[in-house]
Amino acid sequence: MLSYAHGACDQPLLGETIGQNLDGTVARYPEAEALVSRHQGIRYSYREFTDVVDRLACAMARGGIGKGDRVGVWGPNVAEWVLTQYATAKLGVILVNINPAYRTTELRYALAHSGCRWLVCAQECRGSDFTAMVAEVAPELPELERAIFFDTEEWEELAHGEVDGDLLRERASELDFDDPINIQYTSGTTGSPKGATLSHHNILNNARFIAGLLRYSSEDRVCIPVPLYHCFGMVIGNLACTSTGACMVYPAAVFEPQATLETCAAERCTSLYGVPTMFIAQLGHERFNDFDLRSLRTGIMAGSPCPIEVMRRVNDEMGIRQIGIAFGMTETSPVSTQVRINDTLEHRCETVGQAMPHTEIKVVDPASGLTQPRGEPGEFCARGYLVMRGYWKEPERT
Repeated sequence: MLSYAHGACDQPLLGETIGQNLDGTVARYPEAEALVSRHQGIRYSYREFTDVVDRLACAMARGGIGKGDRVGVWGPNVAEWVLTQYATAKLGVILVNINPAYRTTELRYALAHSGCRWLVCAQECRGSDFTAMVAEVAPELPELERAIFFDTEEWEELAHGEVDGDLLRERASELDFDDPINIQYTSGTTGSPKGATLSHHNILNNARFIAGLLRYSSEDRVCIPVPLYHCFGMVIGNLACTSTGACMVYPAAVFEPQATLETCAAERCTSLYGVPTMFIAQLGHERFNDFDLRSLRTGIMAGSPCPIEVMRRVNDEMGIRQIGIAFGMTETSPVSTQVRINDTLEHRCETVGQAMPHTEIKVVDPASGLTQPRGEPGEFCARGYLVMRGYWKEPERT
């Protein structure tokens, strides 16, 4: 038997933009909580969340930003990050995710390569002075017209401006769900970082299927300690929530075991994300037994191999009986395979699950390109709606 599988599914793909999808969720669940950024003391219902998104989108449009322009976002897990994510999506602006760990060389490369016109960013993160770093690189970036920092008067003016419904409807009418909406830079293991370019169709559908396999509903509250600049936070986290009416919950600007445990308990979170080391840090925390985690039902452990011993402890000690594993890459929006939550614990640890809905996968011999027999190593390939549009400005590397 050959190493080929496909995710047969009778649920059609969504043919809408992220903005249209968000508006639909707001219409269904206007007063449900959309976002809790606990470390900032911020809470938004879906109605309140979208009101700020629309104000920010209108301010960007009045500032000359429109479809196809690039806006960078550089910061930790804060409300301003996700507000920018959805405001840019409503305008058809391509959001460029920038890793908060970047130094000036990497920041300069990402902004120059993507051609960002605006950068919205934190003033600092983990001791890094973003204000000074932006000031250093800006003179070398002729396309960068404006840098706007969170927690400043300039940001507040953008987030509290007038909503122009006619303007938003006009901009929405210009958009297509296959338009590029996001550039995520890969780690650069094969040279300089490559800008994986993703569309509304790519990431919205991937997020919705992830959420469906986790059985999310408007009753779920998802704790997101993983970074938003990465697909794990932005797609598996934010988009999976907004496509189903679930609540996004940010415990801290960057991962802190105690803040994550406190948030899961205080906010009655039903789902928790993390890489294995995050779960290990929480299980090993000296105050672990002080927190009531009985609300937790599901979640995703991904990013590196998940030892079965850790999965057992998460299952038994944290009570997350339906913890799942997902596998993929930035170029596939990101999830190509995902376990089913009713799989046995052993199966969830020993495999990376089944092909995602509407997705074909296979393993090939990299030398011949032929599909390998099952059990033989090779190169993993995926095909379907989830495959990126290409690497930004680099067709020869795509």
